[in-house]
Amino acid sequence: MSKKKIKNVFVEGAIPPSKIADSIAHHQVKTNIGAHSIFLGQVRADIINNKKVTAIDYSAYTEMANKIFFEIRESAFEKYDLTCMHIYHSIGKVKAGEICLFVFTSSAHRKQATDACRYIVEEIKEKAPVFGKEMFADDTHVWKENN
Repeated sequence: MSKKKIKNVFVEGAIPPSKIADSIAHHQVKTNIGAHSIFLGQVRADIINNKKVTAIDYSAYTEMANKIFFEIRESAFEKYDLTCMHIYHSIGKVKAGEICLFVFTSSAHRKQATDACRYIVEEIKEKAPVFGKEMFADDTHVWKENN
């Protein structure tokens, strides 16, 4: 029995659109896949106390967080008939409008891919020890309760 390795899901700063495009392109050769589902989390320029959010500075207990992401990943593979899955989360400063979370699921059929993607995102929001500090133009900040 082979032991699966815990992978680092964290990307320093924003997740570049090229990483997303490359992930999609690399799956074109996998002809047993009939569906992909993608979730992209983007930093919003919310207004809080009359101040506009310009970025979120993400931090995490990376070793613990990577273990939780691994458990979420394995749980999704047990629950859904997936061909593959990729999860990336930003760490560090991500400007408003940039991507901070990328979840990509693939399956032979649409329902499995979409249901798994939703499940993974909800599990991340509930369980992953990732923290966001909302940054404002005047260099003040507010800690977000949920990543």
